[in-house]
Amino acid sequence: MPSLELLLGGVMLVSLTFYVLLAGADYGGGVWDLFASGPRAKGQRELVAKAIAPIWEANHVWLILVVVVLFTAFPQAYALISTSLHVALLMLLLGIVLRGSAFIFRTNDTTPGEAKWQSGRVFAVASLGTPILLGVVVGAISSGSIHAPGEHEPLAYFLTWATPFPFAVGLFALVLFALLAAVYLTLETDDPALQDDFRRRAIACEIISALVALAVFLLSREAAPAIREHLANSWWAWPLQIATAFAALGTLAALLARRFTWARFFAAGQVTLILWGWALAQYPYLVRPDVTIHNSAAPPATMRALLWALAAGVLLLLPSYWYLFHVFKGSTQKAPVRHG
Repeated sequence: MPSLELLLGGVMLVSLTFYVLLAGADYGGGVWDLFASGPRAKGQRELVAKAIAPIWEANHVWLILVVVVLFTAFPQAYALISTSLHVALLMLLLGIVLRGSAFIFRTNDTTPGEAKWQSGRVFAVASLGTPILLGVVVGAISSGSIHAPGEHEPLAYFLTWATPFPFAVGLFALVLFALLAAVYLTLETDDPALQDDFRRRAIACEIISALVALAVFLLSREAAPAIREHLANSWWAWPLQIATAFAALGTLAALLARRFTWARFFAAGQVTLILWGWALAQYPYLVRPDVTIHNSAAPPATMRALLWALAAGVLLLLPSYWYLFHVFKGSTQKAPVRHG
């Protein structure tokens, strides 16, 4: 039977996967709101708003779950991450708050004028920056450069993450989120013109993601050699990379054939495999090079109590989440949008 710390590490990974696939697509929707263009720009923005409005706030429950498990089950790792990446995390949280607040103001403001437009811009720009910061945090904890800043090391709050590799990981996250959003949005409307708009964007993101992934891999040679070694030479590396490439090609083929349901399946699989590949390469470390899920684990009594609490919570969370999607994201919820 897996150890308690391994079970809770798995809970964090599964929760992070849900966050990436659901909230990640919401961030990507904001990106396409920012870059809406052409004669159907207004229709594109309306489609984004209709797609994410009912469920965007609920998606953050998965990130909250990751944080709760981290500080309860792995307090040493939580302390190190929250201290050394304090500035990056503060900016990340600010982006989440600004994005949500601006979206609410834009959606519910019924008075025409400059204020509604400004709220829309804040929402879109925050949707662009927040995924980058999320990727920066992941890149920083994978690089092996994190340490607790000393009393006379104010620059340490920046030096651990303000380097090319974490930002390359952040750009990779942004492109993947935009890919998910574009693929998902093809299923949110029956309008062939809007479907083609997001179909083209999804194809472009798939190509760009391959180029950014290559850049991340090349930068990892100096910035994260241990991650690179695991991704290149572990026994699971080639099967994982082949499966990821198959999912990416499947996404492209489905988009070209206008099989949008299959495209969503392959795109979600591709992003999941990328995330789980990172997790395998990172294991057993929570923060390289010293903090693992074993040496940072809380006392067994604490972890057992947390697992029981999580089990009880799942009985409430999953049915509620399913019902939320059933009500707001069922097949009958598609609605036409204006192109003008």
